[in-house]
Amino acid sequence: MPAFQFMSNDPAINFPPRPFRTCQTIGMAADHGGFVLKTCLTGRLRGAGYEVIDFGDRQFDAEDDYLDYIVPLARAVAAGEVDRGVAICGSGVGATITANKVAGVRACLIQDAFSARQGVADDDLNVICLGGHTVAQAQAWELVQIFLAARYGGVARHGRRLAKVAELETFFKS
Repeated sequence: MPAFQFMSNDPAINFPPRPFRTCQTIGMAADHGGFVLKTCLTGRLRGAGYEVIDFGDRQFDAEDDYLDYIVPLARAVAAGEVDRGVAICGSGVGATITANKVAGVRACLIQDAFSARQGVADDDLNVICLGGHTVAQAQAWELVQIFLAARYGGVARHGRRLAKVAELETFFKS
């Protein structure tokens, strides 16, 4: 028996698949550790026809805090104001932790193509987190393209798991 018991034991619980929608609006956020990579990716995304909403930082500031930019990005993703998000800090770890504090966000530090694709297909990943000091610009561009092209598969077992994750977001607030 698992250590954590969910409020609902209904095996039919299903995370509802969203209707297919091509990602068009992408939110971007980075602190000083990810500023250069964010600038590069923003230009490439716009060049590829995406609308990019920049949540900051909009200029290099060695004293800024990633939370000030990642939280507004995560809220926009959760509210459906942007289709997906790209969050960058020096290692990507702080951006990941911060984004996942917002209910409805499923963020992950991604460093390989398999995870970029599978994170969306199985776990409905909606924010990719990158390390500005750990991933090269060309590799980051490849990972972002894979992330944006991937679609959630809606497999029943994955939906069941995502419903449990969503339940955690409310269970632990009390």
